[in-house]
Amino acid sequence: MATAKNAFSTPLNDKDPYIYQVGFGNGFASEAIPNVLPVGQNTPQKNKYGLYAEGINGTSFVAPRHENQRTWLYRMRPSVSHNGFNDAPENSFLESNFSPLNPKVHVSATQQAWHPLDIPSEKVDFVQGLRTIAGNGDPTTREGLAVHVYLANTSMGNKAFVNSDGDMLILPQQGRLDIQTELGKLMVRPGELVVIQKGLKFKITLPDGPSRGYIQEIYGSRYELPELGPLGANGLANVRDFEHPVASFDIDQSDWEIVYKVSGKLFVCTQDHTPFDVVAWHGNYVPYKYAMEKFIGVGSITKDHIDPSIFCVLTAKSKTPGIPLADFLIFSPRWDVANGTFRPPYFHRNTASELMGLIYGVYEGRSDSFKPGSISYETGFCPHGEYKKASEMELVPMRVHEGTLAFMFESSMPFGITEFAMKSEKRHEHEPGMWNDLRNNFIANIEQVNQDLKAAGLPEIKP
Repeated sequence: MATAKNAFSTPLNDKDPYIYQVGFGNGFASEAIPNVLPVGQNTPQKNKYGLYAEGINGTSFVAPRHENQRTWLYRMRPSVSHNGFNDAPENSFLESNFSPLNPKVHVSATQQAWHPLDIPSEKVDFVQGLRTIAGNGDPTTREGLAVHVYLANTSMGNKAFVNSDGDMLILPQQGRLDIQTELGKLMVRPGELVVIQKGLKFKITLPDGPSRGYIQEIYGSRYELPELGPLGANGLANVRDFEHPVASFDIDQSDWEIVYKVSGKLFVCTQDHTPFDVVAWHGNYVPYKYAMEKFIGVGSITKDHIDPSIFCVLTAKSKTPGIPLADFLIFSPRWDVANGTFRPPYFHRNTASELMGLIYGVYEGRSDSFKPGSISYETGFCPHGEYKKASEMELVPMRVHEGTLAFMFESSMPFGITEFAMKSEKRHEHEPGMWNDLRNNFIANIEQVNQDLKAAGLPEIKP
């Protein structure tokens, strides 16, 4: 194995042995061996060392320049060198089509929740351990998303995965993921996110043993940084904190299998060489990771609470201008100083459907038992919130979510819930009765109401 050394990087530590290039949306260039990249062109008649040039386009050839994503790879064997495709063993827990006509997809107006799913006792790798919880749309229409969890206890070995349907945002909750991609390696721990774009090959090794985490897969869109608007040039997720791999290659001519997901169906091909043989590459279609502890939180420093969109790390556009397909929000340690204010979570109904998870810590915005690895779901306009604690607390500057990292997948489209999730023994519905003790304070204060009405020359109210 050889890895490039001439890259900008964040400091190395004992939990992450790799180096990275930093930025978001940049055009990068990386060589594991110096002077391999062709100069002034992409496809010379002959590449150095007889390498093959291979382009990968994440967008249409004619996408506007600021949206166009592509990378050139210079590799030992081209991807076309394999033994043909066959149906792969079915993963019955994996779902991609969330059409109302799909009998395996259910709609619920009731708030749903799931305790942490157990990692199986039998051997399962990352691909075998994918479990779809909810989603909307369909990869064949190039709009929508799917939310999965992964439950893995075995490294992938000589096996790689290609998701041809959408980009995957992966959030490990238990155990690190050592991810090898065609463009290099990333070590991703709980507290970090990683995005692997559609069409890129990768494999996952489990350095800490059994691992569990969350995934949001988006169809027909890509993750972007949200606009900052009046915040100006800085804040939220900083561009320089996103880390991309550097070129790294193996020399391995043993047998491999590559699993492809195409329109929700799994296929497999075999080949007599590693897919991780890229000696150099350049482009802007590159996996990346981000440490969510680096997020720059903002909030009210006077009164009231700003909408939760201020906690958005990444967003993905829908086909409707101004409306996101998906927003990825996090709730992490911060100060709450709003004065004379009913501090969140206040009662609210909003157009977005919400699916929430917990990476670590204790999230105070939940009324039920919500442990790391849990899932909570609320459809659009489903009322939710809290009253008693927020109405009686002492309003002093305070730290909230200390030692905690929670997140939310929001979508402008309603979620369908998979049959697997609905029938899971870990599912439990939110108890509607938890709010039944909210008394009618208006009627309890009717005497004062009538005094005020009388003083204003208005007729009294008879309850």
